[in-house]
Amino acid sequence: MAHTLTDLIAHIVFSTKNRHPFIDAELKDRLFPYLGGIVRQLGGKCLIVNGVADHVHLLVHYPPMRCVSKLLGILKSNSTGWVRETWPRRLSFAWQTGYSAFSVSQSNTSDVYNYIANQERHHRRISFQDELRMLLQKHQIAYDERFLWD
Repeated sequence: MAHTLTDLIAHIVFSTKNRHPFIDAELKDRLFPYLGGIVRQLGGKCLIVNGVADHVHLLVHYPPMRCVSKLLGILKSNSTGWVRETWPRRLSFAWQTGYSAFSVSQSNTSDVYNYIANQERHHRRISFQDELRMLLQKHQIAYDERFLWD
């Protein structure tokens, strides 16, 4: 086959450092579009970004020349620098070191999109920690609780 043809979609989740509630309404309104813009600059397409005070979810079509870990490294470092530069009072803003990423089939994209769109309502009844445990179990990803929250 002469051409590379892909449909790589990921549901990506990561938290603020120590799950500190950094993401208030002011930051959310500018940060989420900024994250989508970084994904676009890297050749991907961000279908949705949403989250609450201590974490974000992204649904991303990512290009085959970018592995998820490199995409996330650029996304997190660039957005951290931008937040600190744009709001000098937010110099302590940081993301957690790790992330979670789940592959999404084209047939399940709308369900994941809706799940991400409803984060505020969802987190009225479930914590980020319980949500992440549920996602890891659903995707049959083994984890060690001692290292999950670094």
